[in-house]
Amino acid sequence: MNKENVLTTPYKLKSVETGINSNPTVLKKLKGLLKFLGPAFVVSVAYVDPGNFATNISGGSIFNYSLIWVILWSNLMAIFLQIMSAKLGIATGKNLTQMCRIIFSKRMNWFFYIIASLAAMATTMAEFIGGVLGFYLLFGIPISYSAILTAIVTFIIVYLQKYGQRVIEIIITLFVAVICVSYTIELFLAKPEWSQVALHTLIPSLPNGQAVLIAVGMLGATVMPHVIYLHSELVQCRNNGMTLEEKKKHFRMEKIDVFIAMNIAFIVNAAMVIVSASVFYSRGISVESIEQAHRSLEPLLGTLSSGAFGAALLASGFSSSSVGAMAGETIMDGFVDLKIPAPIRRLVTMLPGLIVIVIGVNPMKALLMSQVCLSFVLPVAIISMLKITSRKDLMGDFVNKPFVKIIGWVIATMIISMNAVLIYLTFTGGI
Repeated sequence: MNKENVLTTPYKLKSVETGINSNPTVLKKLKGLLKFLGPAFVVSVAYVDPGNFATNISGGSIFNYSLIWVILWSNLMAIFLQIMSAKLGIATGKNLTQMCRIIFSKRMNWFFYIIASLAAMATTMAEFIGGVLGFYLLFGIPISYSAILTAIVTFIIVYLQKYGQRVIEIIITLFVAVICVSYTIELFLAKPEWSQVALHTLIPSLPNGQAVLIAVGMLGATVMPHVIYLHSELVQCRNNGMTLEEKKKHFRMEKIDVFIAMNIAFIVNAAMVIVSASVFYSRGISVESIEQAHRSLEPLLGTLSSGAFGAALLASGFSSSSVGAMAGETIMDGFVDLKIPAPIRRLVTMLPGLIVIVIGVNPMKALLMSQVCLSFVLPVAIISMLKITSRKDLMGDFVNKPFVKIIGWVIATMIISMNAVLIYLTFTGGI
């Protein structure tokens, strides 16, 4: 009996000891990762904003599951560009707009500033409309009052930056969680054909010219310039006083942050198309507005479905308009070092959306024109970022490798070409 105790006790002690030692290691790694998670979740809101609602719902209702692959490829491009933006911020200790001020002429920076500011306003306008429609559809509050409420909520969220960026990251992440839960409910109720979903995710197809137009709209609503500027700013709060090795670790963690957040955004965007296809296309309903989508869901899938849709739209509008206002601040501060009080900067970026709603402009038309404005500024953000991240004297060990440069310019060419198609079709009456 004693002999058995002698033989077994060390083994038992070793097992217990191993378990105790392994758990702190796992917890320490998890804690280390959580410390860096956040910036990409803030950025990801731009990829599930009201513009995405409009394009994805239209795509699904008209072309069934055929355009899900566009969401996948747009997301891959967005991941690459967001990683590039984070790398620039970590390597240089400055955001993209500040780096533009350093390396480009003053005249060029004023040009960048004007068009980027217009893009930030256009973006915030589209996202502001989402919050207004969310209030209107969920609670029946008149549009004008909904606009004022959305402005107040957006202002409060952005104002909370004074208590630290982490507070904003938590708030935005909670909004993203609401959107995810809402669309999980929608998927459960819609009961899509998963074999068709898988097929069209992997195999590209463009049934006709209208599909090309909607695909370009999906791309334009997914790859957005204001968050390319913003991400390089958001990494700065974790980037102070770091050694080169610490910066490399920061960049590795930020890659994980981007991968998790962007793929959540991909799932939500894909869910929008899938729900629209399985609910509307299968019944021969072509959806042309967000309001129509909301009205149609209740008789088809019940009150829970329409409520979940309204909640997702409201969360999307609040979070994305706040992120748009933050991006507007970064843009106004960076290119020309123009010192404007923070409350005025926030008001300037939100004002166009408030005006559009109050004067009664059709929300869908305003949404469309905002996406066209974004198309103009995309080349500026992408090309300037690629030029900076390819310079060894600015990036040091983080400079783009040759294959990264090739991928970057291929993506830039594709995005610029497809957005040029969107602009051409807009001004020639193709839309």
